[in-house]
Amino acid sequence: MQLAPDLGIPEVKPAIESIRGRWFQKLSPRTRHAILQGRLVTLLTNWANGRGDVGTEWRFYLLPHGKAPSSLVPDVAYVVNGRLPAAGDARERPALAPDIAVEVLSPGDRKRLLETKAALYFEHDAKLVIVVDPAARTVRMRDVAGDETVPIGGTAHSAAFPDLAIDVTSLFVRIV
Repeated sequence: MQLAPDLGIPEVKPAIESIRGRWFQKLSPRTRHAILQGRLVTLLTNWANGRGDVGTEWRFYLLPHGKAPSSLVPDVAYVVNGRLPAAGDARERPALAPDIAVEVLSPGDRKRLLETKAALYFEHDAKLVIVVDPAARTVRMRDVAGDETVPIGGTAHSAAFPDLAIDVTSLFVRIV
């Protein structure tokens, strides 16, 4: 297992991410962002049913050969059992992408930066990137088989995890 290097990233709130050697501070979450993040943690935890770990603001180190390292902090992440080392620094600073990375958009998030992050996740073996857009009230499911954006009234699915379903209406209930 490759150990994550110390990239010198300060541990501050909101987190700083490193994308191919350049630092970007995440935007400070607001109320609807926090509520959606909590709902997604609950949804993924219930869906995972012990098959993996779900966490929020979890730092992952993406270490490509011959390129600058990256370190991303998805809003919610899921890692299948057996992919994380059992203990120690390698478990606390995983040098891998989560199987599922969830990004809840904040006002001011840049589309190009989000696309770069999604590409990095996939380059490092992520299976699914979920993008939740509170303003548009949509859920975007991206995996190697496709990319679908589902609005209120629909249910988001992914070929990567066929048993995972996100009822978009329920996700956004009472979200202003």
